Amino acid sequence: MQQEMTEDIRQACEVMNRGGVILYPTDTIWGIGCDATNEEAVRRVYEIKQRTDSKAMLVLVDSAVKIDFYVEDVPSVAWDLIELADKPLTIIYSGARHLAPNLLAEDGSVGIRVTGEPFSNRLCRQFRKAIVSTSANISGQPSPACFAEISEEIKSSVDYIVKSRRDEEGKSRPSSIIKLGEGGLIKVIRP
Repeated sequence: MQQEMTEDIRQACEVMNRGGVILYPTDTIWGIGCDATNEEAVRRVYEIKQRTDSKAMLVLVDSAVKIDFYVEDVPSVAWDLIELADKPLTIIYSGARHLAPNLLAEDGSVGIRVTGEPFSNRLCRQFRKAIVSTSANISGQPSPACFAEISEEIKSSVDYIVKSRRDEEGKSRPSSIIKLGEGGLIKVIRP
């Protein structure tokens, strides 16, 4: 099993390093992913989702330490929120940097989540860059709760489909989303 996961991660990283798009399990729902620093790969994800790129997408990282690299000035409250979160938490930060410009919201912000789930954490760690994570559905359609619910249209649009965790049945849920504003202002976007 460990050997299979290692090979799966190696192949997914190889595809993303070439600018490809993957379908992979995360700490929440299955996601469409790519190198978050590659503008062309990010554009392809928008195309696959049939979504305008004025809607930003979030990224996954494997540790809180990486947030400093992608955000100019991380508010100190962010560290407490990450540490205290009892379920997956995406935080929207102002002043994003070192990411594809078409990934960011119009105000220059980006949603970042530290994933603790073993597969996506290891994938992020091995890829060594932030990975886009957006629900594996056409924009406006319901998010699939498990691999079996992902449409053939999505599956046939990506360059690599991760083999790990495909047979899980459970109902996965999207993360909570919090936006951090000026002066420590916290806005809950999705509880």
